[in-house]
Parts: sequence; C-alpha cells; structure tokens
Amino acid sequence: MKKKRRSHLQNRLYVLSFVCLVPLTILIVYLLILLGRFSDRYSAITDNITMANTYSINFKENMDYSMYIIIVNMERAEEMKGTQQPHVMIDRAREDFRTLYQLTDSEYGRSQLSGILKCLSTLEDRVEEIEKDALVSGKYDENMERLDLNIRVLTELIQERIQEYIYVETTHLKKLREGIRLDVSTALRTCIILFTVILAGALMFSRKIMRGITEPIHRLSEATKQAGSGDFAVRAQEDSDDELAVLNTSFNQMVEKIGQLVEDIRVEQINLRQTELKVLQAQINPHFLYNTLDSIIWLAEAGEKEKVVQMVSSLSDFFRTTLSKGRDYISLQEEEMHIRSYLQIQQFRYRDILEYDIQIPRKLYPHPILKLTLQPLVENALYHGIKNKRGMGHISVMGKEEADSLVFFVRDDGIGMAAERLAHVRAMMYGEQVDASDPSGFGLFNVNQRMQLNYGPSYGLEIDSIYGEGTTVKVVIPKQS
Repeated sequence: MKKKRRSHLQNRLYVLSFVCLVPLTILIVYLLILLGRFSDRYSAITDNITMANTYSINFKENMDYSMYIIIVNMERAEEMKGTQQPHVMIDRAREDFRTLYQLTDSEYGRSQLSGILKCLSTLEDRVEEIEKDALVSGKYDENMERLDLNIRVLTELIQERIQEYIYVETTHLKKLREGIRLDVSTALRTCIILFTVILAGALMFSRKIMRGITEPIHRLSEATKQAGSGDFAVRAQEDSDDELAVLNTSFNQMVEKIGQLVEDIRVEQINLRQTELKVLQAQINPHFLYNTLDSIIWLAEAGEKEKVVQMVSSLSDFFRTTLSKGRDYISLQEEEMHIRSYLQIQQFRYRDILEYDIQIPRKLYPHPILKLTLQPLVENALYHGIKNKRGMGHISVMGKEEADSLVFFVRDDGIGMAAERLAHVRAMMYGEQVDASDPSGFGLFNVNQRMQLNYGPSYGLEIDSIYGEGTTVKVVIPKQS
C-alpha cells in the first residue's frame, strides 16, 4: 500500500516548526553541555581535596599509633584489624595517591603527590625494619628511637605534603571558580546573542511562511465575499501548487458554474416575461377587437359612414403598431400613434365620458421605447379610473427629457384610490405580493417587470393616487439614440 504523499501546506508547517525548535534545541543542548563540563571540573577538584583531606586528618595518627603498638606489645599488634595494620594503610594510601596523581592537572600538585608516594615507600621500609626487630628481645629502646626519628618524621612529612597539596588544589579551585564565572558570563553573552539571532531569523522566516499561508486564504475570503454579493465574474488567484491552489481552482469553477446558472435563470425570466406579455396581448387584443368591431357594426347600422371609416383607420393604425413586424422596440412617435389610435377608438365608444390630450415633444420622436409601455397605462386609466367616475373624465399623456432619461406621465381625473388600495397596488406592482385576480395591479406589475428586465432596476413605474381626484403614473426610461 502506497504511503500518502505529504502535502505542501504540511511541509510548510514542518519547516516552520523546524526553524523555530531546532535552533533553540541546539542552544539548550549547548548550555547543558557547558553546565555539565563546569560541574565535572568542579566535582573532580572537590573530590581530590576530600580524598586528600581524609589522609591529612587520620593517616599520621593511625600510623604512629599502630607502630607504637607493634613496638610495645607484638602480641597485641597481631590482634589488630586489617585496616589498622601499617602495611594495609600504606598500600591503600599509595593506591589513592596514585589515583590523585593521575587526576591532578597542576604540576606543583603532581610534584607533591610524587613526594608523598616516595615517602610512603620509605615509610614501608622502616615499618618492616621495626617489625623484624620487634620480635627480638632487647631492641625496645632502639625501636622507640626509630619510631621517633623515622616513622613519626616520615608521617609528619607526608602530612605536610598532603596539606601543601590541599592548599594547591584549593587555590586551583578558586581560580577554577573565577574561570567558571568568566566562562559563564561569556556563555551567557554568547547565548543571548545567539538567541537574539535565532529568534529574529525564526520570526522573519516564520512570518514569510505564515504570509504564504494566510495571504492566499485572505484573497480567497475576499473573493468569496464578492461572489456572495453577486459578483460572479470574480476569480481567485491560482499562483501556487499546494492545497490552497486546489481550493482556488474549485472556487473558480464553482463561481463560474453559479454565474452560468444565474445567467440561465435571468434569460429564462426574460423569456418568461416576454411569453407572459405575448399571452397578455393575445388576451387583450381579441377582446378589444371584438368590442371595436361591435362599435363599427353599430355605426354602420346607424349609417355613420365617416365614423366607420375613422374607426377602421384608427383600428388599422393600432394593430399595425401592435404588430410592428415583431419588433420589441419602436420609436416614440410610433408609440404615440399607438395610444392615439387606441384613445380615438375608445372615444367613439365612450364619447360622453372621455376626453384626452397627448403632449410629447416632436424632438423626442426618434428615441426608441419598449413597445406597449404607455398603451397599457392609458387603458388602465380608462377602465379603472374614468369608467368608475360619474361624468366626464380626462386622460393626459405628457413626455419630457431629464438628463439621460425620458419621463412620461399618464394622468387621469378618475375615481382615484384610497391609501389602502394604493398600498396594495404598489405592492403588486413591485412584486411584493401577487394577485392575478386584480387586473389593475397585475397589469402594472407586468409593465414594470418588462421595463426593469429590459432597462435595469433603476427604471420603471411610480404610481400616486388620491381618492376622488385621480391617479398619476410616472414612467422613467433611459434616453437612447
């Protein structure tokens, strides 16, 4: 089974740990080694002094006493324990001082130890002489003299050399302590400098590594925020080969697909609105046509030939503009002709209650406008405003230009709307609620949606109304050549 390949991001984190921990570990090991060396050197000297000090205190007294016993009472001397026998003490002392000789560094101390070893050899010879004569009667005085002149003199000399050795080692210990203090100060300064250098290097290197990790994440986060706000054209930078690059690539693919889906939905909505418009036209035109043809029949039966000709002419102009060879945009002049033909036809039917006027400057005629923008508003003013009012009513259509926009007003002095009804119509017009059974609000919603889908959300309709006084619908579209 293959081992899982270590990731680039994981490698960066390992390098960061290595940069921070390894130099500090080396520094700590260096300090421990230095401390161990100081401790070993100090312990070696103190052990030497301790060993020599034991002989300085006990060796002379024990050796002199054991030799005195041998001279005075040989039988009692034979009963002494092994460690109290002169030869055992000399052999043990020789072994210890040879060990000290090997451990001592100073030349003067080694010379003192060498003298001690020679004295021990001489002392051993004198001990043998006394032991032999101690077995012969009549040698007591001679042996006592040897004890005073040989044994005690040699042990005194050995003790003096031991004291001299201890003094030398103590002096050396003092120098060593000063050297250790100096070395410790130097080591501390060195460690502080090394620690500062290591810390600065680790911070710089770790900052570089962390920036290499956090900056791509920050850029991806910003790109995510932009995508969340609806900017699906944003793309994350793909400038690395680690896991973040995989995230960036996946993010870009996701945003691209979401953008495509949103665009598809937008196109589908536009197509849906256009289909709804066509369905609405298919519903309105036959109904309007039937009523108009009925009026023409009535006029023909009444012998009103001139009015029949006028109505047929107006009806022809109306449907010519409605069809307009399948175009969605027509000139403002054509839109004016369309509403004028519509109002002329309706005035034949409602001549007792309908008056109208159209005031659109001729210089605005060449500008294009979305077909069926004003006619549904005029129709709405007639059927839901004028017809619901007793007596004569007036519909006014006005147009003007403001900066980069064309502004139209469709006013009627019909029944108007109460505040509650106006709020309901506005909610329907802006798509906040849907009520297909309300033809007035649903028609305004369709016109407003078509305008915003074609011109953008900053354009569309505004409606204002006062009950008993009338209604005004404001239309704002961009001025186009």
